[in-house]
Amino acid sequence: MTFKKLIGICLVILLSLSLLAGCNKEQEKIPAANEENVELLISAAASLTDVLNEIKEIYKEIEPHTTLTYSFGSSGALQTQIEEGAPVDIFMSAAQKQMDTLTEKGLILDETNKTLLVNKIVLITPANSNLSLSSFEDLIKDEVGKIAIGDPGNVPVGQYSEEIFENLNIKDKVSPKTVLGNDVRAVLTWVENEEVDCGIVYATDAYTSDKIKIITEAPAGSHKEVNYPVAVVKTSKNDEAAKKFIDFLSTDKAIALFEKYGFYMK
Repeated sequence: MTFKKLIGICLVILLSLSLLAGCNKEQEKIPAANEENVELLISAAASLTDVLNEIKEIYKEIEPHTTLTYSFGSSGALQTQIEEGAPVDIFMSAAQKQMDTLTEKGLILDETNKTLLVNKIVLITPANSNLSLSSFEDLIKDEVGKIAIGDPGNVPVGQYSEEIFENLNIKDKVSPKTVLGNDVRAVLTWVENEEVDCGIVYATDAYTSDKIKIITEAPAGSHKEVNYPVAVVKTSKNDEAAKKFIDFLSTDKAIALFEKYGFYMK
């Protein structure tokens, strides 16, 4: 074999290897057939807005083929939407009551239902308020005018507020002062804008604002524990992807984010 032929064969081999490597790279760019894009529709309590939006960005890196689309609102309103057939994959409630109702109606995948988080209830005022408040009992004072709470009809934080009033024996005196919000963020906004004298919100919502000050936490035993259950809705067409996301919410990475916003893990 001549030297020229040997050189020619070597060049052919190198060219073939280069083309093969190029093909392999192109194949790596093509998603596997079973990696279909999935959109998860998640109905979540308004108090989860900030932390879930941050989790959305983290989860995009972990599961790039899964898009998280949120619908935030009061747990009661979200419960009603699910009962009426809204195409929801996951429900995240700010109270056990709404989740229990959906479970009793057979609308929840039982094996996915678990309590994920715990929150606290706090009394807040605008940051520059001069009210002499130090406890929930002080809400009966004449200097306190409007008290913003969630609507007890469908907003869990409002239901907890009423429970606190009853257990502290101040409901009759403070009820005439209450202004009802359609979710906890409405209550927070009213206090921030000084439209009310004070309000009752979750601790995690209070931590997001520098326009308010926290007066005190609700006394121990004055209300039921503020639990946040999560579950897959039975009508979900993406139940496997939904289960995977719920599993992620209990990982160290997700727990760190929940704790950053003031939640406690159950």
